[in-house]
Amino acid sequence: MGEDAAALAALLETAEAVTVFTGAGISTESGIPDFRSPGGLWTKMKPIYFEDFLRSEEVRREAWRRKFESEGRLWDAKPNRGHYAIAKLVAQGRARSVITQNVDDLHRASGVPAERIVELHGNATYAKCLSCGERHEHESFRAAFLERGAIPSCRSCGGIVKTATISFGQAMPEAEMARAQEAALACDLFLCVGTSLTVYPAAAFPAVAKRNGARLVILNRDPTDQDDIADLVIHAGAGDVLAAATRLEV
Repeated sequence: MGEDAAALAALLETAEAVTVFTGAGISTESGIPDFRSPGGLWTKMKPIYFEDFLRSEEVRREAWRRKFESEGRLWDAKPNRGHYAIAKLVAQGRARSVITQNVDDLHRASGVPAERIVELHGNATYAKCLSCGERHEHESFRAAFLERGAIPSCRSCGGIVKTATISFGQAMPEAEMARAQEAALACDLFLCVGTSLTVYPAAAFPAVAKRNGARLVILNRDPTDQDDIADLVIHAGAGDVLAAATRLEV
């Protein structure tokens, strides 16, 4: 075990209530590109804003075109060692909550119970009606869109259907933000994995936990603006370090 992983293992072994906070950096190791880094998705295409999605049928059509064009990368992705290491911490009862900025559903796929996951930016694996909230599986309208360009509408109320993610300009989910705040205050170790800690209000949670007395660990390939308040900073890939620190056998 390397020095960084050993230091993290020591903190994990003495912690009683760990809250894990993940960003795109954990899922890039599963082949899912991030959004904001050089070469990321938002450097290749203009983001679609929520108000434009609501206003324009053509914008909605473009949003669904992008969704189905990129869906293969998401569906083909599998959890990596970082995800499984976090799932192990949850199974052990050491980690009580996993707050994630990711929309790929890989924490649940790795074995973390859905009730332990706080999805701040939603979930890209299904859709929801913006009027009544009914869940819609993409499979139910994929063929109609690809064959005829038919934009999905809610089967119950006829409302606008959108992938269940938080778009630019869309309000953050109040219930999930409240759950994340509660998890930040309830932990004695706050573990940030693969997040640049630049996207607010989510990036405020590490400082919330630290001010409340929790130890703060930041595991990210690149430096963050919050490295100076952390108890342990590791600049490395998530999978190798987490697997070693948790003695993951995969």
